[in-house]
Amino acid sequence: MRKMLVAMLGLLVAAAAPAAPLVWPGGARAAVSLGYDDGLDSQLDHVVPALNRRGLRASFYVPINGPTLPGRQDEWKAAAAAGHELGNHSLFHGCSAKGPGREWVLPQRDLDRQTAAQVQEQVLAANTWLQALDGRTRRTFTPPCLDLQAGGQDFATALRPQFVAYRAAGPGLVSDTARLDPYAMPVYFVEGWSGEQLIALVEQAAEQGAIVSLLFHGVGAEHLSVTREAHEQLLDHLARNKARFWTDSFVNIMENARRQAGR
Repeated sequence: MRKMLVAMLGLLVAAAAPAAPLVWPGGARAAVSLGYDDGLDSQLDHVVPALNRRGLRASFYVPINGPTLPGRQDEWKAAAAAGHELGNHSLFHGCSAKGPGREWVLPQRDLDRQTAAQVQEQVLAANTWLQALDGRTRRTFTPPCLDLQAGGQDFATALRPQFVAYRAAGPGLVSDTARLDPYAMPVYFVEGWSGEQLIALVEQAAEQGAIVSLLFHGVGAEHLSVTREAHEQLLDHLARNKARFWTDSFVNIMENARRQAGR
């Protein structure tokens, strides 16, 4: 009983704690998470070299059935060794086939035809595979299509202890500890955005002292793409303004934010 009362008191104190603005290393004004989904060739061909030239770090969410595996595993290992995160994007990129624009989802990868337990096993197996590539046990998760249910049941909540954070909510900026939910972090889909639009978004984050998470797929090629020119414009802006923008892997940003929030 005493332990229960102490736990309840702790929850009440946490709930009553005032929101505190998030602060970033070196006095930076924003934390910028560049995330690249689906393990595409353009990411290895163009994105990783472009980031490395500028000393910027990002997160790559690589499904185990991605098009660059197994042929380019050594390049993903090198990306991890350079400080980039290999994030979990499941084994087979399963999504719900419901709704407009989901005609591409194959029947065997339709989350509506799977159980929560099946999907949980796949996500955990992906973690094991990624650990074999990079040797790390701390990483983040982007559920494909941001879908969090399988067979009508929540599969994601039980997996939280395995991850530092999820990119799993619609677009938005997080600038204080009260709004920080590590397992519902907002992300911007930036398909087709111009360099000016991308720069405007990170500048908005700087005005608010916020975390901003951008979700890319193809860069200059493949699906849901942005042009290489737009991508280079953004990276140049971040590199020129490193004192204002802390551009790092999502796992590093979220570990920092969680420490500030005491979560």
